[in-house]
Amino acid sequence: MLNSLSSFCLLSIGLLQIQFSFAQKKEENIGTEVVNVVKQYTPTISDVSKIKELPTIDEEENAKKEAVKYAIFSFPVASTFTPYKGIAESVDKVEKTKYLKNYLTFGGGNYGVLNAELFLNQDLNTTDYIGGMFRHFSSQGGIKGVELSDNYNETNIDLTFGTNRKNLSWNLDVGYQNQIYNWYGLPIDFGSFLTPIQRATLINETNVQQSYNTLYVGNRINIKNGVLNDVSLKFNHFSDAFGSAENRFYVKPSFEFNINDRLLNTNVIVDYLKGSFEKNYWNTSTIQYGYTNIGIAPSFEFNEQGWKVTIGAGLFYSLDAETSNNQFLIYPKINASFDIVDNLMVFYTGVDGNLEQNTFADFVNENPFVSLRLTIAPTDKQYDLFAGLKGKLTNDISYNIRGSYINERNKALFKSNEYYDSMYEDIMKVEGYQLGNSFEVVYDDMKTLSFYGELKADLSEKVSFGINGTFNSFTTNSEKEAWNLPTIKLDSKIDFEITEKWYAGMNVFYVGERKDEQHYDTYLNGNEPKLIKSLDGYFDVNAHVGFKYSDRLTAFLRANNITNNSYQKWLNYSVQGLQVVLGVNYKFDF
Repeated sequence: MLNSLSSFCLLSIGLLQIQFSFAQKKEENIGTEVVNVVKQYTPTISDVSKIKELPTIDEEENAKKEAVKYAIFSFPVASTFTPYKGIAESVDKVEKTKYLKNYLTFGGGNYGVLNAELFLNQDLNTTDYIGGMFRHFSSQGGIKGVELSDNYNETNIDLTFGTNRKNLSWNLDVGYQNQIYNWYGLPIDFGSFLTPIQRATLINETNVQQSYNTLYVGNRINIKNGVLNDVSLKFNHFSDAFGSAENRFYVKPSFEFNINDRLLNTNVIVDYLKGSFEKNYWNTSTIQYGYTNIGIAPSFEFNEQGWKVTIGAGLFYSLDAETSNNQFLIYPKINASFDIVDNLMVFYTGVDGNLEQNTFADFVNENPFVSLRLTIAPTDKQYDLFAGLKGKLTNDISYNIRGSYINERNKALFKSNEYYDSMYEDIMKVEGYQLGNSFEVVYDDMKTLSFYGELKADLSEKVSFGINGTFNSFTTNSEKEAWNLPTIKLDSKIDFEITEKWYAGMNVFYVGERKDEQHYDTYLNGNEPKLIKSLDGYFDVNAHVGFKYSDRLTAFLRANNITNNSYQKWLNYSVQGLQVVLGVNYKFDF
C-alpha cells in the first residue's frame, strides 16, 4: 500500500511540474536540474489530540437561575362576534335488503286454471334447517274441437330436513306427487264404422282418465376432506290407476383418491328397478320387468401444455331379471379443453358414453299420454363424440357452439298406438287408452348428428337475453322414422326491469316438424292401413309482467300461447289456445 502511495505522490509532483512549466512565459529559460531519489518516501501521521464529547467546565460555580415573578391582569373585552353553528349534512341511508324465506303464490285464469304454491323454510339453529313446499296447477280444459274430457291437474308436496356443518352437510327429502290426465286425442276418422248411437255411447261412457302417483325418499351427504366426497341415494315408488307399479332404488357414492400427487375421481352407481303392468294394451297377462345395473367410472385430470384433460372410463354390468340377458359394457369418458384466448375462446372436445336406464315414470314425465303397452329397457349410449368453442365476446356476452355425433342402441321412441280390435265387438269393454289415442314405446338403434349454439347477454344491469338452437339429423336402423323427434328446436328468452316496481319478460320457442304413424279406422279383410303423418312445426310465444307493490307483495300477469295457435304437441293432441293467468305472490317470515 505504501509503494502505491509513493508512486501516486511522485506522479502528482510530476503533473504539478508540467502544469507549472506551461504557466511560464515561453521566452523565459529556467534551466535544468537533476534530482536523485535516494530513499523511498515513508509517510507518517502526526499525533492529534482528540476533543472529548463531554467537555469539562472549568468555572468554579455554575450560574444560578434567577427566579422570575409575574402576574396576569385579566379584564373583560367586549365582542359582537357570534360563531355560526354548523349543521351536519344529511346522508341517504341505503335500506338493508331483507331476504324473506317463505312465500305464497295464488293465481287463476281462463280454461279454469288454478295455480297455488306455498314454500316454507325455517332455521332450527345455526346448522340445521327444515323446509316444505306445496304446489298445485290445474285446468278444467275446454280445448276447441275436443270431444273427450281434457282437464288435468298436478299436485306436489315436498318436505326436507338438512344440516350444514364444517366438514359435513346432508339433507333428507320426502315427497308425494299426483298427476291426472285424460287421453283426449281421438283420431280424425274415429268410429267411422260405428253407428252414431254407438259412437256417442263409446265417447260418453268410456273413462279416459289416468292418474299417476309418485312417492319418494331421498338423501344426499357431502363430506369434506375425506376419501368419500358425497353419497346420493333415492327410493321412488310410481303407480297408476290401472294397477301398474314401479319401484326404483339407486345409490351413487363418489370417491377421491390421491395417487402420486394426482387425484383419481371415482363414481360408483348401483341402480335397481322392478315393475309390472297389471294390464297391457290388449288386456292380456301381466307384464313384468326388472334390471340391476352396477357401474364404476374412474377418471383423473392433468394439465399439459395448456390443455386440461380428463381421462376415464365407465364399466357397467347390467342384469335383466326377466330374460337373464346380462351384459358387460365399457364406455369412454374423455374430456379436453384448451384456452385459446384467456377465457374469451376455449376449445373443448371429448367422447362420452353411458348406460341410461329408462323407467315408466320417466316416460310419463315426457309424454303423459302413454298407454300400458310399454316395454321398459335401458338405452346403451355407446358414445357421444363432440367438439366445440365457448367463451365471451365481451364481458357481458357469452357463447357456446357444439357439434356432436351420437351412437345409441335401444333408443326409446314414442309412437302412436293402433285401435283395439275388440272395440267393434263390445264397446263397453274398451279402456280409455284403446281408442287410437295413446302412445307406445318402441326401440331402435339410432345415430344422431347434432349442432347446438347458445348466446347469453346481460345487456345492462336490468336487461338479460338468451337464445339457443339445436339442429338434428337422425338415422334409424329398423324404424321408418325417428318418431316424434324434431329436427329443429329454438328457444329465446328476455327479462328486464322497467322500473324499481315493474318488471317483465318474454319467452319464444319453436319446435320443428316431427313424424308419427297414423292408424286409420278402415278395416278391410282384417288389414288396417297406416300412414306416416307429419306434425307441423310450431311457435309458442309467452310473456309475463309483474308489479312489486312492496318487498312482500307482488302482482303478476302471465300470458301463454299468445298467438292462439292450436298446434299439436303429440299426434291428435291439440293444446289450449291463449291462456291468461292473473295472480299475486306474498313473501313473509316467521
